[in-house]
Amino acid sequence: MLLLSLIDISLPLKNPVLQFSLILFIILFTPLLLNRLKIPSLVSLILAGALVGPHGLNLMLRDSSIILFGTVGLLYIMFLAGLEIDVADFRKNSGNSIMFGLYTFFISIVLGIVVGIYILDFSLLSSILIGSIFASHTLIVYPIVSKLGIAKNTAVNISIGGTIITDTLALLVLAVVAGMSSGVLTTLFWIRLLISITVFGLVVLLLFPVIGRWFFKRFDDSVLQYLFVLAMVFLGGFLAEAAGVDAIIGAFLSGLALNRLISHTSPLMNRIKFVGNAIFIPFFLIGVGMLINIQAFFKDYETIKVAAVITIAATVAKYLSAWITQKLFGFSVDQRRLIFGLISAHAAVALATVLIGYNIITGYTLEGNPVRLLDESVLNGTILFILVTCTLATVIGQKGAQNIALAEADEEIAETGVLTAEERILIPMNDLTTVDELVNLGIIVKSAKNRQGMYALHVADNTMSDEAAAKSAGKILEKAAVAASSTDNELIPLIRYDSDLVNGIAGVIREQKITDLIMGLHYKSILTDSILGSASESILGRCNVTTFIYKSVQPLATIRRTVVVIPADAEHEIGFEHCLQKLIIIQKNIGSRLVIYAAKQTLAFLKERYSAAISDAEYKVFSDWNDFLVISREIKNDDNLIVVMSRKNHLSYHSKMAKIPVYLNRYFRKNSFILIYPVQSGSIDDTGSESAVESVKNTLGRFQGFKQVFDRVGAAYKRKRSDSSNGG
Repeated sequence: MLLLSLIDISLPLKNPVLQFSLILFIILFTPLLLNRLKIPSLVSLILAGALVGPHGLNLMLRDSSIILFGTVGLLYIMFLAGLEIDVADFRKNSGNSIMFGLYTFFISIVLGIVVGIYILDFSLLSSILIGSIFASHTLIVYPIVSKLGIAKNTAVNISIGGTIITDTLALLVLAVVAGMSSGVLTTLFWIRLLISITVFGLVVLLLFPVIGRWFFKRFDDSVLQYLFVLAMVFLGGFLAEAAGVDAIIGAFLSGLALNRLISHTSPLMNRIKFVGNAIFIPFFLIGVGMLINIQAFFKDYETIKVAAVITIAATVAKYLSAWITQKLFGFSVDQRRLIFGLISAHAAVALATVLIGYNIITGYTLEGNPVRLLDESVLNGTILFILVTCTLATVIGQKGAQNIALAEADEEIAETGVLTAEERILIPMNDLTTVDELVNLGIIVKSAKNRQGMYALHVADNTMSDEAAAKSAGKILEKAAVAASSTDNELIPLIRYDSDLVNGIAGVIREQKITDLIMGLHYKSILTDSILGSASESILGRCNVTTFIYKSVQPLATIRRTVVVIPADAEHEIGFEHCLQKLIIIQKNIGSRLVIYAAKQTLAFLKERYSAAISDAEYKVFSDWNDFLVISREIKNDDNLIVVMSRKNHLSYHSKMAKIPVYLNRYFRKNSFILIYPVQSGSIDDTGSESAVESVKNTLGRFQGFKQVFDRVGAAYKRKRSDSSNGG
């Protein structure tokens, strides 16, 4: 009792420990309970906020801490949208996004002005503000999109781009109306606004990537990387506000600037999404719910009228925009639902607009009461408007998002189902310093649906005691398991006792039915011929699996360009398609520019068969391996070199490949590289027998030799007959 008397438990709660505990229990249990009633988790958190807020049970006030965490959550949503968007597709669809944003904005603002003047009897300035409330929207449905893994869908891409346009224009309208009301709207105002927005955009989009690449190349501590990202998000938000636009614009552009530096499969991305979805975004939703005052809706008829009119009109405007987009770009019904869900929810910008309009006093009545640009009925009606639009957007948007996710999953299974089902990746590990990058490459290379097909192998000397071997392997395999688990992937540790490293790896490959092998080199190691191996002694000769030999000089996420060299006739190898699928996966996950060097026939094959998957690649003709050093003059810092190799005596093999280790050591020391050996038919087995391809070549050679002999004999016979005829 004495302890309880010392703790203040009066309502609303003031004890920060109790407040935070209550918030966490709401985040934990509310979605679990209301999901049984088929209420989406986003809506359930808004309703929970209304219940515990000052207008409900008054358990908590919407104080500075709620506002702070809520602001972080809103910026987080916009940052994730910029971070997960497909940059190449975003650029390709930038024109469509701008067009979508413009007609969405004008449809909404025109309808808002008409409704304000002719139905609500507002002044022109008040009606323009109503229109700007209609035009703006909050990507409250985006966490669902991110969770379902459809952030790169074209409909999402266009919607996010349109959001930046509509919100920016809506905020500019708000600034203009506020300036007109206060009399500060001058030419100098427009010049200052234009210059500040331009400088802000250039700083974020050009300077942030340079700073980010420098930081990620030098610091690999997970905590430091996360804090750096969070700092950049809020710096971008602050610069946006300093430029005269909302902080959400700065958060989105910060995500866009760091997009290529944070791989979608990386532990850092996993941490960013985890913290946002677990803490910050739920705080924002609960904070929105705390604004809701049910009692205010029934104070007078005018509040109910305003709430109903603006809710219906804004919903019609957004549905019309989604319908036009569907017809204009040939989208499906589910994509239209998703677009409507993304653009029809109103929260942050709408609330900011109505509060600013409420605080602008245009005059006074005879009784001395202030005449506001937006009166109390609009303020209260907007709260209901926020609740209804957020609920409607979540329900419809979630349905469309789920259907799209299922359709994309079915397509992926149809295209790569066999690959995903049978994919098993083995990563031999004997060096602690290379563990993280090898696991990272394994996660980048693997199919997205493969969560349990990765193996980490440590080959221990069978002369060592079990205790010593377990201790030696334990640190390496534990570090590998932690690195994989940080990306929500499972890695199976294996210990193999063998007197020979190659024997140990080869045995595990056969036992576990491995399809892909990743071998790493320390960044200070020198690549030698023995690493490439001979037919009788190396992994390449004994195991016919797709093999990656990787040397990391810098994190893959900081790569600017991926330069791929493909030998002539590689497209005719049986494992080339699998190899190319892996290259496409690497490229998509890294997000760097792709440059492909290959023979004309190979380039024609790639353009014909894989133009959609690698549409943004730059193709360059390369057919003479004697000129391999030409590439060394064109490769730059922050480039990653990938060379598709061949085992000896196979179709795509070239004798100059034997010199690749020398070239890499001498001319490419500052670059990360990956040598890829695809599966090849007639691979040399343990006995060193002749390959099938070599056998065919030798047979053809013998036939060619016989033909040359017969030709020479025939020519001699003809000359003899000719001489005899002349003599006769």
